[in-house]
Amino acid sequence: MNAATLTALAEPNRLHIVELLRTGPLTVGEVGDRLHLRQPQASKHLRVLNEAGIVEAKAVANRRIYKLRPEPFRELDEWLDSFRRLWEERFDRLDDYLQTLQNRGSDTPKKPK
Repeated sequence: MNAATLTALAEPNRLHIVELLRTGPLTVGEVGDRLHLRQPQASKHLRVLNEAGIVEAKAVANRRIYKLRPEPFRELDEWLDSFRRLWEERFDRLDDYLQTLQNRGSDTPKKPK
């Protein structure tokens, strides 16, 4: 997993831009309008996302249209999956341990009243 991906997504405006782009490609102006950012601010954030490989730009006439690239998100998902597996293994071991304790408790004879 590329640390640049996490670094780029750590900034709230850039994360909001990524969330916007999930619905489809947008121009710099559209991003700025939807997030109430001035165009230079939107451009700066999009440039950081582009340099991190999260988005790609396509020039159409005098506009740049940005869209998400799937690769960084696949890498991020694979990285997160390693943690999911780790926690699932730990929860499985905890479940086994709790079952053992429960079985031990049911094996002990009950005292008469």
